[in-house]
Amino acid sequence: MATRADIPLIDPAWPSGAELLAEGHALAKDWQVVPRTFLKTANAWCEADYKTATSEAGRTMQHAQVGFRDLAKSQRAFVEIYESCKARGVTVDRYGICLDWSMAVPRDQRACAQKGTGLILTDVAEFVSLGEAAPVAPHFGDFVLGFPAAVENTQAALEAGSTAIGNLGQYFTFRTPGFEDDVEATRATLRALGLIAAQDRTVLVHSNLDDGFAAQFSDLASCLGAVLLEIDIFGRMAGCAVSHCYGHHFTDPVRRLAFQFALAQVNSQPGTMIYGSTMSYRGTPAENYASLAAYLTTDILGQQTAPSGHAINPVPVMENDRIPDIDEIVDAQLFASRMVEEAEDLAGLTDVAEAQALAAKLVEGGQVFYHNVRHGFADAGVHVDDPFQMMITLRRVGGHALEAAFGAGATDGTVPNARTPIVRASLMDEIDAMAEAALTRVNDTDKDALKTANLVMLTASTDVHAHGKMAVDSFLRALGITVVDGGMTADTAELAARATTECVDAIAISTYNGVALDFANALTAALTPGIPIFIGGRLNQIPSGSNTSLPVDVSAELQDRGCITCPRFEDIVTPLIAHVQATKAR
Repeated sequence: MATRADIPLIDPAWPSGAELLAEGHALAKDWQVVPRTFLKTANAWCEADYKTATSEAGRTMQHAQVGFRDLAKSQRAFVEIYESCKARGVTVDRYGICLDWSMAVPRDQRACAQKGTGLILTDVAEFVSLGEAAPVAPHFGDFVLGFPAAVENTQAALEAGSTAIGNLGQYFTFRTPGFEDDVEATRATLRALGLIAAQDRTVLVHSNLDDGFAAQFSDLASCLGAVLLEIDIFGRMAGCAVSHCYGHHFTDPVRRLAFQFALAQVNSQPGTMIYGSTMSYRGTPAENYASLAAYLTTDILGQQTAPSGHAINPVPVMENDRIPDIDEIVDAQLFASRMVEEAEDLAGLTDVAEAQALAAKLVEGGQVFYHNVRHGFADAGVHVDDPFQMMITLRRVGGHALEAAFGAGATDGTVPNARTPIVRASLMDEIDAMAEAALTRVNDTDKDALKTANLVMLTASTDVHAHGKMAVDSFLRALGITVVDGGMTADTAELAARATTECVDAIAISTYNGVALDFANALTAALTPGIPIFIGGRLNQIPSGSNTSLPVDVSAELQDRGCITCPRFEDIVTPLIAHVQATKAR
């Protein structure tokens, strides 16, 4: 059990969570959900009611993720996807709108924020234009709640007719470079939650677990414990309807299905969507269709067996290479609809007993984690019924330390997070497999050279997607390299400073969200010359002044700036050995 020394001290100057929620309630007199095209066409009071009715009717909902940088293209996409699918008898029920991470920053400061590849909305009218575009539920999932701009973004989303707003999972793990005041982010989020709780219509408060602690826990029981904590904080304390998403990192079908069953047992609110298992996309588009079919079959059978209101999410098969275009999103939706039809004949061939048994273990282990956290926090002086203190303490302790201190499994210093998992996260299996596969492609001579070099490397990710970094860490440690953890959504100035104070030999950066070149420019400008930068992941960015929403490959530009691009993990090896030899020669 954690002690007071393990948990950040409570600041007596912190505001009361109840007072912040009350301030948000007061805003509701001027800001209420405005019914737009979806609610009017569906004749629905809110999306939660629509989800319940759809589940009771036995139909599986479909979710499409959309969010080109260009607003006009996003509006066109909303119309074209809906109409193209409707013409084939397919209903797209909801759109996840991919806002840019700069939207996390207040509107009057946004010009100074680092930009990714997502949609940037400048005012309320632009939010509304999306809500009016098509009779599909607008889900403002990312960079609304959990950040300094939470209130203004929530107000705009309500005005746009959205009754599903998130993403609270990001609050716990995401850091906005240059705007890292967690007290202000917590204050704004609680005021926004108060506004949501005071709505006449139910507004689902969305949390994508894969963007939160699920990306850091080795035990799925801890993930379910995090769900219980969020239901307690955002539901019981804040008075909101909490709805969860998962799926990016759930590659194993049995554990994926078991988690859906467990969620349905602990949360009476309908789920938002089950995200595609994008970690399974590792081949050509033709090969990725097999992965798409596999996870959709699992998710569809889950909704047929134990409906939870989650929409299925067919991610286009080129997602891991670039942002999918409109026709590719349509293709994925049509594919999903046919999979629903085909799955109707599979139920008799499917035995879900193993998944149900795992679900029971998840619920039991999740409850242990939940109670351990509350008791441990209380012992350390945290007011566990104050949402402000709970939120900020969870964020500051972080996922790895939370599981190590409060996990349901037995303590074991030899495993990730020092706890034997009750139900091991399939993410950990995937990370191990990626690192081991890369190791087989390194010859013994190079392995010996690195193991005897006593190297220290600083690793970090540019954004909240941490699985690439975690696999790199595992790969480097297997080569005898000491890894210094630079964290997720790393700040370039802090990384440069740590590179000096930790006396590192090199830096390895994992990137996903379309900021590779800007991040590398800032890091090279701040870094002491002579420390090589290795960078891998999705090496793309939307060109400055571009009239397209699609990012382009920037590998050549990164190389021009002296970075070593690594399409594969093992691409680190040869240039790293060359650096060691050059250093010795000096």
